[in-house]
Amino acid sequence: MIELKSYRDLTVWQKSMDLVVICYQLTSLFPKTEIDGLSSQIQRAAVSIPANIAEGKGRNHLGDYIRHLYYCKWLTQRIRNSFDDCRTIRLS
Repeated sequence: MIELKSYRDLTVWQKSMDLVVICYQLTSLFPKTEIDGLSSQIQRAAVSIPANIAEGKGRNHLGDYIRHLYYCKWLTQRIRNSFDDCRTIRLS
């Protein structure tokens, strides 16, 4: 069995960092008028995911870790919904 010493060893954390990069790349294409709107909302949600994975991994209780992971799931839904909004208002 492989022992995970750091949150950085977690595949889910690594993939969430990829998501941060993708979200920043896509939102950089949005109009300047969206900097304080959907761009900011998507970026904040994206960077919160790896941060919550890292924080949850550092907790001493499995229940705390699971709560952080559920919060990450909610954040991914927020990002998905925000991109749905972008399609609806034809930003992308």
